Amino acid sequence: MKDPHQVVVRPLVTEKTTHQINKQNKYAFSVLPSANKNEIKQAVEALFKVKVLSVNTQHRKGKKKRVRMAEGRTSAWKKAVVTLKQGDKIEVLG
Repeated sequence: MKDPHQVVVRPLVTEKTTHQINKQNKYAFSVLPSANKNEIKQAVEALFKVKVLSVNTQHRKGKKKRVRMAEGRTSAWKKAVVTLKQGDKIEVLG
């Protein structure tokens, strides 16, 4: 298993994720692109001492960007939405 601190890169705090935290007990994280659902589940449970019910993942493409004449692309990344057991909470985010 990979180190939990490497699997979970950072929490995603947006208006949409804040609504999901309050209404559906779902938390969003940016995760290592090579991590699978089992590794994400184990990492979140180890880091935050909570019970994870399900993990949904998305591969997000990088956006096209341009600076003057140079065209490029931002980095692609992976997003994980984690559903926690009723009553469990991650204090840092919610």
